Amino acid sequence: MSFTLRDLDNPLIKKGMTAQLAARRARVAAGEKPLGWKVGMGAPASMQKLGLAAPLVGYLMQRALLLSGGTASLKGWTRPVAEPEIGVRMARDLPGGATPEAALAAVKEILPAIELADLDPVPTVDNLDAVLAGDIYQRHVLLCGNTRAGGSVAGLTSRLIRRGAEANRSTDPEALTGKLADIVAHVANTLAAFGEKLAAGDVIITGSITPPLMLEPNETELAHALDPIGEVSVHFTGE
Repeated sequence: MSFTLRDLDNPLIKKGMTAQLAARRARVAAGEKPLGWKVGMGAPASMQKLGLAAPLVGYLMQRALLLSGGTASLKGWTRPVAEPEIGVRMARDLPGGATPEAALAAVKEILPAIELADLDPVPTVDNLDAVLAGDIYQRHVLLCGNTRAGGSVAGLTSRLIRRGAEANRSTDPEALTGKLADIVAHVANTLAAFGEKLAAGDVIITGSITPPLMLEPNETELAHALDPIGEVSVHFTGE
C-alpha cells in the first residue's frame, strides 16, 4: 500500500516538521554535514495509536553516524531503544510527486542498519509536534559497509543478535515497516511538501524490522545481520 500525505493536514505535524527542518537547515548552515533521512512510528500499531496514515519523517546528520562495531554511550539517556533497519542509499534525486515505481528506480543500494534513539517523551496524538521537532528521538545510526545493488528485499533474512544469541529472525523484513519503495516515495513527497528534496547520495533508514528494543542498563552489544548482505553491530557503555 502506498502512503498518503493526509497527515500533513494535521496542524501538529505541520508545526513539528517546520521546526524540525528549520533546525536541520541551521545545522547545515553552521557547517554540519547531512547524511539523509529516517522514518519513525511506521509500524501499523503505532500509526493506529497515533492516528497516522503514514510514518513520520526525520533527518540524519553525519555527526550521528557511528562505525559498525563502534561504541555508543547511553549516559544521560532516558529510554534508550535500538532498532534493526534496512538502509537505502539513493542513486539520484527524487522530486515530489514520486510513485513507488520511480522511487525504486532511484535507489542505488540497500544495507543493514541500526538506529539508536531515546524515546522521551513517549509519543501521543497530542505531542507529535514535539516528537517531530526533536527529530523523532534520533541519536545515532550505524550502517554496514556491505551493500546490495537495487532496492529489492527478495531473499533477505533479518537476524537480531542480542547478548550473543539470536533474539529475532524475519524472512519478511518489510512486514512492520511497509514496502521500501513506498517509504522512499513517501520521504520524497513529504520533503517536497516542506521545500526540501531527497537527493542523490542520501541514506534513508526505513523503520524498525522488529518492535523497538528497549535497552537495559547492563546491555553491552547488539548486532543486526541482513543475510546474505552482511552485519552491523554496536557496543554500549554507560559512561
